[in-house]
Order: sequence, then C-alpha cells, then structure tokens
Amino acid sequence: MSIKRIPNPEKGLLARIRNATTELSRAERQVAEFLLQKPHDIVSMPIRLLAQECQVSEPTVVRFSLSMGFDGYKAFKLAFAKSLASGIPYLHLDVNQADKVADVLPKVFDRTIATLMEARNSANIATFEAAVQLLAKAKRIECYGLGYSGALAIDAQLKFFRFGIPTTVFCDAHLQAQSATLLNKDCVVVAFSRTGRTRDMMRSVQLAKNAGAKIVVLCASGGNLAELADVHLPIDVEEDPDVYTPMTSRLAHLTYIDALAVAIALVRGPEAIVMLERAKASISDLRM
Repeated sequence: MSIKRIPNPEKGLLARIRNATTELSRAERQVAEFLLQKPHDIVSMPIRLLAQECQVSEPTVVRFSLSMGFDGYKAFKLAFAKSLASGIPYLHLDVNQADKVADVLPKVFDRTIATLMEARNSANIATFEAAVQLLAKAKRIECYGLGYSGALAIDAQLKFFRFGIPTTVFCDAHLQAQSATLLNKDCVVVAFSRTGRTRDMMRSVQLAKNAGAKIVVLCASGGNLAELADVHLPIDVEEDPDVYTPMTSRLAHLTYIDALAVAIALVRGPEAIVMLERAKASISDLRM
C-alpha cells in the first residue's frame, strides 16, 4: 500500500507557492510573485489592497487562494501568517550581481540555515518512519539519481552499504533501466530528483516498480515521480531558478540521507553497529 504525504497547509507554504507558479494563470502568478517578494506585507492587507498591489481583480486573489488548496482568501491569509510565524522568514538571500564578495559567505550560510529549518518544519514523521522501515528490511538497495541528483544517490549509497545491505548506485539512465528490471519484492529503490519530473528517472522507477521493488522517492511535491512512490519524502524548499545549481534543495536532500542512515542504524540495532565498526576499522591503518 502506497504511503502518500498529505501536505500541511500551514507549513512550507512559501515553498508551495514557489513550486506552483508554473501551473498558475498569468494573473494568479502576479499574486504569487508579490507574496514571494513581500511575504510580510500580506499580514495586514485586506483582499482589496492586495489586489491593487498585484494589479489584479479581487476574484483573481480568491482563485489564487483556491488554487493553493484553501476555501477562500481569509483561510489562505491565516495559514500564510502561521507559516511566517513558524520561524522561517522568507528572505532574498541569493547572491546577485550587485553584491560584493564579502556578502557571499553570510548570504549562503543564512540561506542554508533557513532552508534546513523550512525542510525540518515541513517534514512528515510518518512517511520518514515508513521509509526507514523499508530500507532497514531491504535485501538490496539501489540508489538512482541523474545530473546533479547523481551526487545525492552516490552519498546515499556510501551511507547505506555500511550496514551490510548490498547497495549499488546508478547515475546513468540506461544502467538504471537495466538494473531495475532485475529487482524483486525484497529490493528497495531510493530515487532522488529536485523536481520529480525527469522523464528518464520516472521510466527507471516504473520499471523497478513493475519488477516488484519498493520505491522511496525524495523530490518536490507535485511531480509525477512522487506518484510512483510507495513512500514519498517531499523536499519542498525555496529554490531560486536563476541560481546555476540546485544549492538549497541539495542540502536538504543530504540531511535527509543522514537522518535515514542514523534511523536505519537504530532499527537494525547491534547488527548495524557491528557492521559500522568493522567498516571503520578497515580504514584505520590508512591514516598517518
């Protein structure tokens, strides 16, 4: 039985708005862009004033609220205010051409901290526990990632194989597809994707699912890849599309990998500890 996360409308709302912008109408997108640029202004804004600021009609604001899963502007505004009060202020912390080199380090650190806090506050513990149980009981784990997500898959493989679970990683779509067809019900595929919309990744995961393997997916909500998952761990964090690489979402993925590894060790108990100690001892003589 697939375990799907039901989004909490009061958490990660800014990230949800950002992720939804490409699916909104042009007028609704003007509302979304205003909220992303000036999130704190809406707290004291009636619908009339917000419509004026966005240069749209009041019915457009209502339609935007409905598109975000609320039954009206008042419900959306309340949830939005609670989201801001959760301790994750939305700040434009991305480096731009006007910045000095001295601005880069604090901006990157601040953005990273805000991203990890947002990911933590929007995490679903039930789905996390379900993913841990699947991985802890797996006879074989395969980690899939393409492009920048390939580095995430490699990191996961380096963590999981130390528990004595046969674990491989494939960052090539052709190899993923071939290996996926050879899996069975005792295997678990862990698929990484920022958007959850990569066609080759979806094909590989579908092949693994057809072969009987269980699927754990780490990607943004709303993508087709998430629909293929037995367990979907949503990585819904603010990502500036103008940044050359997916910096912040990558860090959230890596933190999830670490959390999964620690939790798997707890579930597998003394056996896992023995495996980790043996792996550590094997490289002790390699150090000066």
